[in-house]
This record gives sequence, structure tokens and C-alpha cells, in this order.
Amino acid sequence: MTIQLSKDLGTDIHAHFVPDRFPTWADRHVPAGWPSLMQIPSHDGHCHCHVMIDGKHYRTVSDQCWSLPRRLADLPGMGLAHQVISPMPELLSYWLAAQHAQPLLRYINESMAQLCDESGGALLGMAAVPLQDVDLAIAELEYATGTLGLVAVELGSNINGVTLADPSLRPFFQACVALDVPVFVHALKPCGMDRLSGPAQLQQVLAYPSDVGLAAASVITGNLLRDCPGLRLAFSHGGGTFASLLPRLEQGWKTFPTLRDSMAISPSEQARQLYFDTLVFDAPTLRHLIDTFGASQLLLGSDYPFNFHERKPVARLHECGLDDAGIQALLHGNAQRFLACSTYTGRG
Repeated sequence: MTIQLSKDLGTDIHAHFVPDRFPTWADRHVPAGWPSLMQIPSHDGHCHCHVMIDGKHYRTVSDQCWSLPRRLADLPGMGLAHQVISPMPELLSYWLAAQHAQPLLRYINESMAQLCDESGGALLGMAAVPLQDVDLAIAELEYATGTLGLVAVELGSNINGVTLADPSLRPFFQACVALDVPVFVHALKPCGMDRLSGPAQLQQVLAYPSDVGLAAASVITGNLLRDCPGLRLAFSHGGGTFASLLPRLEQGWKTFPTLRDSMAISPSEQARQLYFDTLVFDAPTLRHLIDTFGASQLLLGSDYPFNFHERKPVARLHECGLDDAGIQALLHGNAQRFLACSTYTGRG
């Protein structure tokens, strides 16, 4: 099966997947952190489930997470022809023992690949890998992209508190370059929650963009792009706070010799090699990202199907005053370049 990416509608690179069930652990000693689903009564004609972790409610999700007909029915109203779906970030499972996370992520990757194969080319998938063990992560990356046909990999903004630029992770990113697999970084288990006052949802609203901003900055200060030339990295939530941090980082690079010595290429030049999604909920902020990073580095993102998502990502794009070439780039051209494909070839 081969299908062309649409030139008229958008390609959403930030949309999530949850399988309609999780595998049961093989014996009675269920690992801490193993997820399950509990169906709950619904009055809207659709299935809703609690995602349960260690017997506690984590998040309520609807069947839009796994139902192909529901998802495909929603795409046209959002101005979309395609979605690149990735696991709900909390399923990345870095906190599980690697030998426990690997079979869970294998199941999620295979379930996601099946959904993509059945979509007629409308859906493409991003793999999840157990990056707490680099060797296992590389093996899963090879299987997910080479055998399952997934087109990218989703990573958390930190790996159990370890930054993406940590030297221990270099072999994984080198494997991404060798396999020509792009990386999408999503905020996960953010720092700073102890500094927020208010309901738990502030993690998504305020702490996520802070953590992903630090993740993008660490990629630059840690010389990841220097050491892995050709690596394609995209950051969720518009890169969070990164666009505001970048001028300070640039001025610091010019001011402090130790910073200048540690980075051969200026932060602003490095930043324009990165990609960012458009999920900022505000046209002036999106325009600022375009001015800062270039229209060539922005990718449509919605965070579908969670309730805190951009309902009209393409309409938001049209509010930014771009010319037709800029609109076309953000609709599909940049996603095509990020994914390094003009077509999607599934397993069927």
C-alpha cells in the first residue's frame, strides 16, 4: 500500500494513541506501573475508559484513541488528511524495569502499526522504545521501523530525569541517524511541579511547556546536533519555553567564554535545525515561532484526541498571515521533509 501525502489538507504530527486494551502480565506479580483500562458508563454513545496505573486513575480517555472510524471521521473537520500518531506519553514507561517495558511497548507498537495499516494511508505511526536500556531501545527501533513500518520515534523530554543530550544516550541517536528515523520529543514527567499551586491539570497546562523548553535547550548546550549530524528532532507544544530562552542563551554564548568554548556553533544557528509543532493555542505566539525558527521548521500539531487539544489546527495556521508557500509548507511540506518521505508504505 502506497499513498501520497495530501497537498490540500494538513498532516498532524502530534496526535496520540491508546490501545483498546493492555496485555495481562504473565504471572501474579504484576510490575509496578503496568497500565490497564477500566470501562466506565457513558451517555454520549461512545466508549470511555479510565487508564489505571497501580490501581489508581491516571486519565480518562475515549474510543477516539483506538477507534479508526471515529478518528477518520474527525480529520476533515480539523482540516486534516493525515495524522502521525504516537503513544500517550505516559505509556513510554521509562520507569518500568527495561525487561518489563519492552513487551509492553512491543504490544503498543504492533497495535498502532495495525491501526495505521487499516487506515488506508491516513495514519502513520511513531514508535515507543525502552530508552532506559539503550541496547533494547535500538533493537525496538529497528523492529518498529523496519518490520512494522512506523515512520518516527517518540521520546520523552527526559528519561527518568536524564537529559536527551546525556552522553549515555548518544548511541541511540546515532542509530536514529543511521536508520534515517526522525525523533519527536514530547513533554513527560516535568520538573517544577512543586512550584505550581493548583489542580493536577496544571502539569499539562504549565509544566509541560517548561520541561520541553529545557529539553530543547539541553540538545543545544549538550552538543547533540554536533555529535549526530543529520539527526531530525521535533519538539512538542511549540518547543514550550524554548523560544523565550533562546535569546538569553544566545547572549550568554556571546558573553561567557566558557559557554562559547563549549558550543562551536551559536545557539540560534543550531535552533534553526530543529522542528517544532504548532500547538500553542494562539496565532501571535505561532507567528513568533515562525519568525524565530523559520516557516520551514514548523509542523502542524493538535494533541488529538485528548480534551486539551487544538480543535482547528489548520484554521489557526491561516490566522498567521503566511503566503501560500508558507501555508503549504506548514500544511504538509515540512512534515514530508521531517519524515523524509513523500509517500507512506505500510506492511500491506
